[in-house]
Amino acid sequence: AHLPLLLKPEGNGKLSKRDGDRFGFPVFPLLWETSLGYRESGYLPEAVINFLALLGWNPGEDKEIMTMDELIRLFDLNRCSKSGAQFDYKKCIWFNHQYIQQKPNEELAALFLPILEKQGVNASFDKVITVIGMTKERINFIEELWNISSYFFVAPMQYDEKAVKKRWREDSARCMTELFEVLQSLNNFSSQEQEKTVMNWIVQKGYHTGDIMNAFRLALVGESKGPHLFDITHVIGKEETLTRIKRAITALK
Repeated sequence: AHLPLLLKPEGNGKLSKRDGDRFGFPVFPLLWETSLGYRESGYLPEAVINFLALLGWNPGEDKEIMTMDELIRLFDLNRCSKSGAQFDYKKCIWFNHQYIQQKPNEELAALFLPILEKQGVNASFDKVITVIGMTKERINFIEELWNISSYFFVAPMQYDEKAVKKRWREDSARCMTELFEVLQSLNNFSSQEQEKTVMNWIVQKGYHTGDIMNAFRLALVGESKGPHLFDITHVIGKEETLTRIKRAITALK
C-alpha cells in the first residue's frame, strides 16, 4: 500500500527540509545534524503521532484528537486519500496545544522543572504544579511556560515602558504605599481575604479600581499580563508581594 505524499505547506511539490527551514518547523523526529527534531522543538510524541495520522487519512467522523488505541482501532486503508496531503505545520502546533491542555499538571511540572533549573530557580514541586494550572492554557510548548510565568519565581528586573506610561499615574506611588500597609496588616493572606480587604479599602478611599489594580499588577509582574492578581500574590506569598510593591514605588517614582 502507498500512502499519500506529504506536500509543501504552500505551493506545489513534495515536502522538503528546506520547507522546514523556511517556515520554522522541524522535519525530522529527532535532532539530525544541525536540524532540530520534533522532540528537541518541544512537541509531545502523542501530538505528533495524532497529527501525522490524519495526513491523507480520516476516520470518517468529525473527530481529531485520538489516542493511539483509537487510531489503531479506526484506521482503514480504504479511507486513505489518493491525492497528496498538505503539511499544515500550524495544525501540528494546534495539536500540541491540545495535548498540553489534556496532560495532568503533575506531568507538565516534571517537564518544566529542568527549564526552571536552567534559569537558576529552585521551586517546590507543588508550587510549579499550581503555576502550570494557572498558565498552561496560554502555551503551545512547555518551553513557553518560562516567558509567561517567570514572575511567579523571580521578581521583575525592569518594568515595561509602555505599561508604565499607561498604568503608572502621578498618585500611583502614594496609592501603592497605602496598599502596602493594607496588605501588611493581613494575617490571612489567602486570595479571597486579600481581594475582600483590598476592595473594601478601594471603596472606602474612593479610588478607581482599575487605577489601583493596573499599578499593582505592574509592581508584581513588571508588565500588564498574568492571571488574577490575588492568585499571583497568594502564590508568591506575603513577603515577596510586599517586597515587589516597595521596589516598584522606589523604581517608578
